[in-house]
Amino acid sequence: MKANKLLMAAAMTLMLASCGSTKDVPYFQNAETVDLSNSSYLYDAKIMPKDQLSITVSTINDEAATPFNMTVPTPYTAGQRTSYSQAILQTYLVDNQGMITFPIIGEIKVGGLTKSEAENLIKGKIQPYINENEKPIVTVRMVGYQISVIGEVARPGTFTVSREKITVLEALAQAGDLTIYGQRKNVQLIREDAHGQKSIHILDLTDANLVNSPYYYMQQNDVINVTPNKVKAQNSSVGSMTTLWFSATSILISLTSLLYNILK
Repeated sequence: MKANKLLMAAAMTLMLASCGSTKDVPYFQNAETVDLSNSSYLYDAKIMPKDQLSITVSTINDEAATPFNMTVPTPYTAGQRTSYSQAILQTYLVDNQGMITFPIIGEIKVGGLTKSEAENLIKGKIQPYINENEKPIVTVRMVGYQISVIGEVARPGTFTVSREKITVLEALAQAGDLTIYGQRKNVQLIREDAHGQKSIHILDLTDANLVNSPYYYMQQNDVINVTPNKVKAQNSSVGSMTTLWFSATSILISLTSLLYNILK
């Protein structure tokens, strides 16, 4: 009878604990009280060192743009021979000083610029080299814009962002959302700036003010780390202790059986 009462008490304690923890699960719990007037802006990613850029120049006369569109052949193997398919545009690696080397023009500093700013800069540098009647169109794209999500999420990994813009919530959605063990109030955003300085920022997903945060939009190569809550840590500890307990018990039983067979 006493054992049944103890079991019931333990069950009730677990139920109360689980009910108490649900308050930390929903996102944006104070959404109705948040002022969103400061969030009405369009985010533009800035070009960072080690970014790969695809730059295309278009003109009315195709020949005028040809010197500015460097291409590289794509090799493929056919039997015993290596052949080359149609050439593709060369990409440009931004160095640690934010510079790229562009055909004809030479070095251009694009680090810290948005795509549209880089396009206007390159367009202005191209204009003296072509006919004044030509109105060049410059298109800059970031190749390999990536972010990573690790920790207590369903599908941790590194994800390529095709539209060069992603919020923290969208990144977590890419990773299958947080597990029930992930801390919603202690999500770490790890960021490296243009000078290589690393910083860690704590995000609270239960607070709707996150949309006004400068860390709501992720930069290329950002890492989100979702830390486990106390329940996950306790479960991990219990699991390890249980394994050790079973191992010790198994060894003790084996020794007892061996001694019994020897002494009987």
